[in-house]
Amino acid sequence: QAQLVESGGGLVQAGGSLRLSCTVSKRTPSMVAMAWFRQAPGKEREFVARITWNSPNTVYAEAVKGRFTITSDNAKAVVYLQMNSLKPEDTAVYYCAGGRIWSAEVPDYDYWGQGTQVTVSS
Repeated sequence: QAQLVESGGGLVQAGGSLRLSCTVSKRTPSMVAMAWFRQAPGKEREFVARITWNSPNTVYAEAVKGRFTITSDNAKAVVYLQMNSLKPEDTAVYYCAGGRIWSAEVPDYDYWGQGTQVTVSS
């Protein structure tokens, strides 16, 4: 069973930066797409960004485009999310996910981490 562990969350002031990491163990060949989602209190989990292990293809949600960058290290089995110019509305629990389908939909991802809290103060 694959396991995903996020790290790097914390408290930052608006305009600041954070880098999240997602370390994948027991990775399966079916785990083609890797993504970051986030969930703010009282809101549904939403797509942030996705990437594949073996190509530079990336997709971003409009809300983070130009501010966030997703990258992957295939050899280390780690996915990163560099978050710059953070805003208070970026405050959420951020989840790493792995799936079989190149998708932005929560149900298409089979493997999830436990989440890491990101809080942006104004």
